[in-house]
Amino acid sequence: MKKIILNTPAGTIRGMEDEEGIQRFAGVRYAYAGRWEYPRQAGAWEGIYEADEFGPASYQNRAFRAESDENFYYREFRKGEVYTYSEDCFFLNIWKPAICQEAPVILYIHGGAFQGGCGNEKHFSGEAYARKGIIFITCNYRLGVLGFCSLPELAERDGHTGNYGLYDQLTALKWVRENIRAFGGDPERITLMGQSAGAMSVQHHCLSPLSRGFMSSAVMTSGGGIPETFGNYYRVEETWDFWKKVMNSLGNGLEDWLSVPVQKLFAAAGREAWQTENGIQYLMPVLDGEFIVCTPEEMKTQKRQARIPYLMGSTKDDMLENVLDEMAREWALLQEKQGMVPSYCFRFDRNLPGDDKGAWHSSELWYTLGTLGRCWRPMTEWDYKISDTLVSFISNFVRTGNPNGEGLPVWEAAKKGDHRVFVVDDETMEMK
Repeated sequence: MKKIILNTPAGTIRGMEDEEGIQRFAGVRYAYAGRWEYPRQAGAWEGIYEADEFGPASYQNRAFRAESDENFYYREFRKGEVYTYSEDCFFLNIWKPAICQEAPVILYIHGGAFQGGCGNEKHFSGEAYARKGIIFITCNYRLGVLGFCSLPELAERDGHTGNYGLYDQLTALKWVRENIRAFGGDPERITLMGQSAGAMSVQHHCLSPLSRGFMSSAVMTSGGGIPETFGNYYRVEETWDFWKKVMNSLGNGLEDWLSVPVQKLFAAAGREAWQTENGIQYLMPVLDGEFIVCTPEEMKTQKRQARIPYLMGSTKDDMLENVLDEMAREWALLQEKQGMVPSYCFRFDRNLPGDDKGAWHSSELWYTLGTLGRCWRPMTEWDYKISDTLVSFISNFVRTGNPNGEGLPVWEAAKKGDHRVFVVDDETMEMK
C-alpha cells in the first residue's frame, strides 16, 4: 500500500492505494450535528485530511454489549472485527480506480432495521466495483433513537422533527455530488444502492422532493417496493406519545433529554418499544411532511417517484419472503404501468454453502458486493461466477440504466403480463 494525495473542493486529502491501483479514502467527514439537530454539511478543512481509518459508526445497541456466535449476523458479517461508536458518526468511505475520469458512482446505504450497522462491516468493500471503473462509497448515519426520535419540542425548536438519519444520508449525497469530480467521478451519474433498511432508505430518497435530481438510478434489495404491511410508517404526530414516554423516564424537558448519557437513551427507547405493539415502528422513518411527503397508497396512484431506472430484488428465504418478493415486483411493474423508465427485478435463490439456512435475508450481499473472499463459507466456483455476474449486471446498470451486456445472460425489464424475473439459484441464472 502507498499513500496518495488528492486536492478536492473540501481540501487536500490523503488516502491509500493498493498494488492493483485501487484507492481508498476512509472516514471522510461529510457533516456535523449535535443530538437531534439536522446535519450541516461539512465545509472545507485546513491542512491535509488523513483518510486512512474508518470513522465511528452511530451508537447502536451492540455498542453497549459484547456480541457472540449466537447472533447469526455477528458470525456472518462482524466476527473478528472491531468497531468504534459515536454520536458524531458522519463519515464516508470511498473506493475508486487510481485512474478515472467522469466515472459513475454508487453511494451505498447500509441496512440494519434503522437500528444497527455501518459502512465498514466485513462484507463492505468497493474493490470489485473499482475494478469495473466505478467509484463505490458507503456512509454512516444516525440510528435508532439518535436517528429517528421525534418530539413536539424539537418541532417547535426547528420547525419539524424526525428522520434525522435520512437527512444524514441526504447530506452525504449532496457532499458526494459536490466533491466527487475531484475523485474522478461524474456527479450526474450517482446511483443510490441499499439493502433492507438501506433499500427502504433509497426508496424514501426516490420519493422525496428534497432528494430529487441527485441520483441517476437506484438499486434496492430486500426492502424496496410497494408496501402493504412491511415498511409502512406512522405520521410524525402519531409517534409523539411514544417518545414522550421514553423521554419523561429520563428527565423533565428538552435540556435534560439532550444531555442524558447515550446508553440510557437507548435502554429507555428499547424498553418502551418492547412494551408497545409494533414498537420498532416508532424507531423508524415517519411521514413528516418535509422529507417523506406521501403514503404508500399514494405511491401506487401518483407519479411521486424519481423518473429513473430501478433494479429490485429479494431472496428465496427472506424475511416475509413472499411479501418482499411481491413488493419488488410491483414496484418494477409500476414503472411500466405509469410510463416511467424500464426497470428490472430479480430473486436470489442460491442456497449458500456452509449450513442449511438457504438464501436468507442479506445473503446476497456477499455476491452483489463482490466480497466472497472475506466470507467464512466454503464458496465454490459457481458462487464466484454468480458474484462476478451480479457485479457486472449492477455495473452496467449504474453506467446505462440497463444491466445487460456482452457475455451475460439476458435480463428482461419488468412488463405487464410477464411474471418472470431474473432468478439466480444453485444451477442457473436466467429469466424464470
